[in-house]
Amino acid sequence: MAEDSDLEKTEQPSQRRLEQAREEGQVARSRELSTFAVLMAGGAGLWIMGSSLTGQLTKLIHDGLTLDTELAFHPELLLPHLYSLSVETLWAFLPLLLLLLATAALSPLLLNGWLFSMKPLQPNFSKLNPVTGLSRMFATHGLIELGKAIGKSVIVGGVGAWAIWHNKDAVLMLVSQPAVAAIHHLGYLMWMTFAAIMGGMLLIVAVDVPFQLWEHNKQLKMTKEEVRQEAKESEGDPQVKARIRTMQREIARRRMMAEIPTADVVVTNPTHYSVALRYSEKGMSAPIVVAKGSHFLAAKIKEIAIANNVPILEAPPLARALHKHTELGQTIPEALYTAVAEVLAYVYQLRHYRQGVGSRPDEPRHLPVPPQLDPASQDTESGGEQERTS
Repeated sequence: MAEDSDLEKTEQPSQRRLEQAREEGQVARSRELSTFAVLMAGGAGLWIMGSSLTGQLTKLIHDGLTLDTELAFHPELLLPHLYSLSVETLWAFLPLLLLLLATAALSPLLLNGWLFSMKPLQPNFSKLNPVTGLSRMFATHGLIELGKAIGKSVIVGGVGAWAIWHNKDAVLMLVSQPAVAAIHHLGYLMWMTFAAIMGGMLLIVAVDVPFQLWEHNKQLKMTKEEVRQEAKESEGDPQVKARIRTMQREIARRRMMAEIPTADVVVTNPTHYSVALRYSEKGMSAPIVVAKGSHFLAAKIKEIAIANNVPILEAPPLARALHKHTELGQTIPEALYTAVAEVLAYVYQLRHYRQGVGSRPDEPRHLPVPPQLDPASQDTESGGEQERTS
């Protein structure tokens, strides 16, 4: 049951899924919105340019039906005359045609914004399969489109029929009116009918646009498995990331081990912690930590130090404080300067002793380590406070 639920598209599409669909040209489209926009543009264009078009068409009809003596006796001039009239007609309707063309091209921007993709233009021969085509015709989407077409026809046809029936008396009275008045009255009736039909189209658009957005979102919904897979691809597979972190730690550990032979001293706990320090008067303001570790890693640091003749000093409070409050490659805290200075002084004296100069120095026993930096001291103080409280 859990596997079945993971395969059901119940999750909302992610932003990445939406962007990929947009790159492929898969966006919500409303043909009704484009049709409504083109019709409105055409109606507005006729309303604005109506008088100009009427004058130009009247002139064209007059010129087309008038034949002078030259055209009557020279038939070869009829074709150029027809060409001239055609060009004039085209120029007369060109502003309206450009308006309709621009509206048809820009109307999809109302729903999706600017989008340019070549993928929908790439050939897809699977669409030529008649079996697939028939299955699409009788699929749920095809039936919905059929229902929309029927509903649109009923609404637009019903509104148009109502407008005509409502104005039937006015239409019949046109024959009894003078020509000029009848033309003006007919234009008024046509505009009223057009407005009624556009009202019906607006109702269709108001239903179709939300439906197209809902259907597009439904098609892009994801299964839970797809969501998990996308998260792995975008954020990285947790197993791969854990493996990378392990490798990074291993590389850092090897680099740290390679720095131990360059250390001046290794301070130990003696078995729990080991911290390797290095100091040079040239370019260093304070000693830095080149290696540190606990338990097995502490023993490994001591082993490498012994193999490379690096002095080892057992100073548990200092080792605990350095391990707790320092990081690799960083200088020690100022509160530990005095304690580390005593350690380095011991190391320099020991180095001279090994070279045959002076006597063997005594190991420092009571190093000035602030109690607040020693984790063991803090644990003891917190335990005492709990006992006093109880």
